[in-house]
Amino acid sequence: MEVRLIKKTDFLEITQFYAMEKNFFRLYCLMLCVWPMLAGAAEIDSLLDRLDAVIKERPHYIEEKKNRLLELKLRLYPGLPAEERFEQLGLLFEEYCSFNADSSQAIVRERLQLARRLGSPERLANARMNLAEVMGIAGMYKEALERMDSVCLDSLAGYLRPYYFHNLRTFYGWMADYVVVPEEEARYHRLMDCYTDSLLKYHLATGDTLSYVLNRCQHYNQSGRYDDAIRLMGRHLHAGDIHYEALAAYTLAESYHHKADAGQEKKYLAISAIADMSTPVLEYASLPRLAVLLFYEGDVERAYTYLKLCMEDAVACNARLRILEILKIFPVVNDVYQLQIKKRQRQMSWALVSISLLSVFLVVAVVYVRRQMRRVVQARREVVEANARLKELNDELHRSNASLKEANRSIAENSYLKEEYIGRYMDQCSTYIEKLDAYRRHLGKLAAAGKVQELYKDLKSSKQVEQELKEFYANFDDTFLQLFPTFVEDFNSLLLPDERITPKPGERMNTELRIFALIRLGITDSVKIAQFLRYSVTTIYNYRTRVRNKAAGNREELEGLVARIGRLKM
Repeated sequence: MEVRLIKKTDFLEITQFYAMEKNFFRLYCLMLCVWPMLAGAAEIDSLLDRLDAVIKERPHYIEEKKNRLLELKLRLYPGLPAEERFEQLGLLFEEYCSFNADSSQAIVRERLQLARRLGSPERLANARMNLAEVMGIAGMYKEALERMDSVCLDSLAGYLRPYYFHNLRTFYGWMADYVVVPEEEARYHRLMDCYTDSLLKYHLATGDTLSYVLNRCQHYNQSGRYDDAIRLMGRHLHAGDIHYEALAAYTLAESYHHKADAGQEKKYLAISAIADMSTPVLEYASLPRLAVLLFYEGDVERAYTYLKLCMEDAVACNARLRILEILKIFPVVNDVYQLQIKKRQRQMSWALVSISLLSVFLVVAVVYVRRQMRRVVQARREVVEANARLKELNDELHRSNASLKEANRSIAENSYLKEEYIGRYMDQCSTYIEKLDAYRRHLGKLAAAGKVQELYKDLKSSKQVEQELKEFYANFDDTFLQLFPTFVEDFNSLLLPDERITPKPGERMNTELRIFALIRLGITDSVKIAQFLRYSVTTIYNYRTRVRNKAAGNREELEGLVARIGRLKM
């Protein structure tokens, strides 16, 4: 077996290869660690953007809330029975409870009076616990506990017991958070755990899964079992309504807070705040805590905006506890925010100075450029003026061409009409000559036969003339309507609907239509029209005036519109 010695160069190559593999492995491990952090940061940014959008739409949610409150108030009409009024006041109290402490207290006091008047211990206990809840929200813990002491647990209805345990557990929890004596804090915690156990037993017995899960997770947080709370609540976060989701997400945020996981705490505080803003309520805890987290992370502007909104809502709700919480951090955030504004103002001042200097250079450049541009502008102005003159000449040429085209069209139309009517005139004359010759021979026969009376009778009769006139007008109507088939319809469209002219059965046109047919042919003189139709000039004038009065538009324009009916396309 041949043994090969490893050269120094080979050893260096092997070392470099293993070093490269080691670097790739480190990079891969780093990506595995960093990728979840990047994904989590992107998710939190998305939630914060969504929260900002919900806050922007919050006036709409508050308006919807006020409409619901108004609808509930309208149900409290004067004749409503006392029992039903008590129940309706309960629904109104639930809507007002985290929205306005003063209104809630007024509703509860009316509910308390109704319970006393009805003489119902159950309703009286319910109203007293309502009043205690309002006082607790307002920070009046002593008064709230006094109201709870007036409620006898043993005689309390079964469905009111969880409300009793919930109130006492909540009050002692708040008192434990704000007491300064350690012994009292431990005592309040013991009482809170006691009422929490009672509440859990009740929910477990009644099968109220969501309430049990929520209270169990809160109990886990108080007992330091944060992982158990996260596992249990993670399975039921979205199992209830939006109010439940707000409480559940806040409970998860509490768990992650105790585990020092700021990213997850911020995520679930944002989820809870979105639910609170959408409900909407004015008494909440998630948004102030989220603002504090953002402040310590350096997002001062967003923290200031959130805390300002929290303060406005707490004052509007008259929630003294929330006002005190916000007052602890708001001055600090406000000072930092004002410092940032001053810093930005200084930056803006330097920017303005820089811009001013640049503006001076810009002005010099503009002056130089303007001098150069004046020559260009002057040349351009001359070109524009020349173009304008050329455009005027073109427009004038177009108008002249249009006028010439119109004149040619009129001449062509008149030529066509004259040609048509000359042909008809020649035919008519030939016919009249034949009829005149036949009439002459007829009279000659009567004279030759010595029939003087018959001869005189025929000469005196106008029947022949009337017959010829009738045929003449019929021939005129046929010729005109052959040239202008839609004349009657077009002419009637120029008249009022109730004043339109319709020929009699068997006629194609009547006297009025013939007058305006002659006008269409260019014969506008009433004397010529009278001669043609064998009427007096006065009669023709009256006809024309009467028809003009029937015009749908301006009566003075009627004959001009008639002259344009059925213009021939030449």
